[in-house]
Amino acid sequence: MKETVNVNIGSVAFTLDEDAYRVLGSYFDDIRRRLPEGDTETMSDIEARVAEIFRERVASPMRVITLDIVRATMAQMGNPSYFGEPRDAEQSGPARKQDETECAGQPPLRKLYRTRSERSIAGICGGLAAYFDSDPTLIRLMMILLTLFGGLSIWVYIILWVVIPEEPAPKFNINKKNR
Repeated sequence: MKETVNVNIGSVAFTLDEDAYRVLGSYFDDIRRRLPEGDTETMSDIEARVAEIFRERVASPMRVITLDIVRATMAQMGNPSYFGEPRDAEQSGPARKQDETECAGQPPLRKLYRTRSERSIAGICGGLAAYFDSDPTLIRLMMILLTLFGGLSIWVYIILWVVIPEEPAPKFNINKKNR
C-alpha cells in the first residue's frame, strides 16, 4: 500500500502516489533552476501543460497518478536541460573564462563584425563603433565627413562591406528575454 498526496498542478487538483510526487517535484525544481529568476509565467505554463497531459492520461479524476504516468509525462515534456543551463553554472562559466584570460595577461580577444543591431546601411559603422567601444553616431559622422571632405571614397565602404563578416546571429536561449 502506498501513500498518496493531493496536489494542485496548473490550477487543477490531482492525487499522486508518494514516489510520483517526489519525482515530479524534483523535475519541476530542476526546470525552475534553469529558468531566469522570477520567471513565474514560464513555470506556470509548464505546470499547465503537465496538468493537460495528466488529464489526457487519467480518465477519472478519482484515479491516482502513478510513477509511470509521471515518467511518461516527463519524457513528453522533455529533459530539463532543454530549458537552458542551471543559473549557478551560467554565473560561474563566463566568470571562469574571463579569469583565465586575465591570468594569462592577455586582453580578451575582440573581433570586428558588421553589426546586426546598430546598422543604417550595412552595419560597418556600428561594427567599428562596437570594436572601438564608441558611439555609432560618431563613427557615422566621421565616415560622412571623411567621404565628403577627406577623400575617403564610397569604394572603401563597399570594400569593408564585402571584407568584414556579419556578426553571428544570436542563439536562442529561453533564459534571456528580449522584451
